[in-house]
Amino acid sequence: MGKIVRYITEDGSAFIVCADTTDIVRKMEDIHKPSAVVTAALGRLLTASSMMGVMLKGKDDSVTLRLNGNGPAGSFIAVSDSEGNARGYVQNKIVEIPLNDKGKLDVKGAVGTSGYLYVMKDIGLKEPFIGTTEIVSGEIAEDVTNYFAVSEQTPSVCALGVLVNPDLTVNCSGGFLIQLLPGCPEETVSAIEKSLEDIPSVTQMLSSGMTADDIAKRALKELKIDKLDESNSEYRCNCSKAKVEAALISTGIDSLKEMADSGEDTKVECHFCDKVYTFSPNDIKNLIEKSI
Repeated sequence: MGKIVRYITEDGSAFIVCADTTDIVRKMEDIHKPSAVVTAALGRLLTASSMMGVMLKGKDDSVTLRLNGNGPAGSFIAVSDSEGNARGYVQNKIVEIPLNDKGKLDVKGAVGTSGYLYVMKDIGLKEPFIGTTEIVSGEIAEDVTNYFAVSEQTPSVCALGVLVNPDLTVNCSGGFLIQLLPGCPEETVSAIEKSLEDIPSVTQMLSSGMTADDIAKRALKELKIDKLDESNSEYRCNCSKAKVEAALISTGIDSLKEMADSGEDTKVECHFCDKVYTFSPNDIKNLIEKSI
């Protein structure tokens, strides 16, 4: 299980969300079998969605992050519920490109450096909240930071990391998100900046054995912080046969009749978990009866 913790500064002017999403990203890699750089990119986006998910207030709320860059991987999607349970997929899961100039996986090369980050929050209103910002780096953490600054006018610092083993399995994954609350004093801002001056990368901290709690305390080491809560999270797909049936019915009677008349099974694959739902011609005829 992944772990997400939240802390707030003693003066209540800033808070941090920190997540160890290693198990979530391992599950994603096991399902989708992407190339190393795509695992790193989608893992970062899943981590961001998970941290943003636990910031939602309603039990049934959810957040969707869609990254549409101009890179060879195409579109990325990550969805999280309010407990940080995330799921995701990518348009092109196999991308083979050289390492970047630092000898690391070239995430921005796979994502692209232009395009848009869409954040959709379903918080129980008639229409979901949708925020759109331009991709500023393609490294994802900087793009999330920019989203909060531009779309929600909330000064933030986001750090994300995924360490992929040579055999393409996931060594570790996680991140943290610091946000300033209204009225945050300058001394708190300065303390946060000082805390982050020489902080190791997220993957360095995780691979050295640090927990989500340890990383949160390290990221705000110059401040006194109090723990708000913690939660366990996992890679969780909420697909079901009933939902697939509803989706098929929504295609319309004519489309269903074509499926039934073909005499062949209709197969529908879930993008998030790769589960395949099979409907025989008789099953489709039953759906037609339901929709009349």
